[in-house]
Amino acid sequence: MAHTNTSPALEASELTKTYPGARGKPRVHALDGLSFAVESGTIFGLLGPNGAGKSTTVKILATLSRADSGVATVAGFDVARHPERVRRAIGFVAQKQVSDPMDTGIENLVLAGRLQGMSGRDAKARAQELLGRFALGDAAGRQVKTYSGGMARKLDVAIGLMHRPQVLFLDEPTTGLDPEARTQMWAELETMARVEQMTVLLTTHYLDEADRLASRLAIVDHGRVVTEGTPEELKNALHGDAVIVELAPTTDLAEALRVMARVDGLSEVVVDGRTLHARADVGAIALPQVLTAFDDAVLRVASATVARPSLDDVYLKHTGHAFTTNSRIAA
Repeated sequence: MAHTNTSPALEASELTKTYPGARGKPRVHALDGLSFAVESGTIFGLLGPNGAGKSTTVKILATLSRADSGVATVAGFDVARHPERVRRAIGFVAQKQVSDPMDTGIENLVLAGRLQGMSGRDAKARAQELLGRFALGDAAGRQVKTYSGGMARKLDVAIGLMHRPQVLFLDEPTTGLDPEARTQMWAELETMARVEQMTVLLTTHYLDEADRLASRLAIVDHGRVVTEGTPEELKNALHGDAVIVELAPTTDLAEALRVMARVDGLSEVVVDGRTLHARADVGAIALPQVLTAFDDAVLRVASATVARPSLDDVYLKHTGHAFTTNSRIAA
């Protein structure tokens, strides 16, 4: 039966969570008033650097941890007051493999269905359906230890779908997969979301994955949502172009920053390792001026590019560093 509750499928309101500091150090504030809401039937991407609060948020929503304060609901149920109802309404696909390598694919699926209260007949029928959808039918009777990484990851997703959850948590669904397997998994996830008509909370380390799959995104940093919207809304909010300058190893970083500051039309200059990021109204005009300024200052540049706004630019603006690094130096 379809879920008819008109409330958000996922909602977090002013969540806070702290952990004890190691060896007498101050307590760690994992969440600091985090809030967002997800409409039913959407794929919602949760992005952020390590330690930003993503994992803690997912654990609270999945009833694996409790918030210190604030309210969270999943499928209309309060996670603190009705954790057992939440667990029946969700599927959870962890980053690490959850299937038993010694059992066959279909045995893993049937067991998952039975643990969710399905009858043996219904579990077998649903297992066959999912094996077909994920192109695992020919491998149904093989032990999972013989599966490729891509096949095992598909099986993990299928396990999370066995009981037709209203909300599915996907934690790094394509980590460790080769490009071809990632593309195949994306196609399966898009089909799954459409066919199952479920809400998906996606955490990922791949911006292209979030850009393709998520209908809405939230970027989390220091335990709070720092920006939220559709991928296009977030990119379009960054007016102009990105100007990116990678410095040669011998180039003085401080001097390079001073040179960038003297170039007319540049704004939001950010240092990420030995790469300088800036914004310009018209990148094609600004880039030659930047290169001339560096040449006049006798500073070497390894590479320089201009590009339209990307999700990495959005991430950089709101967290102070590129998505692929952990540096946090803002000019």
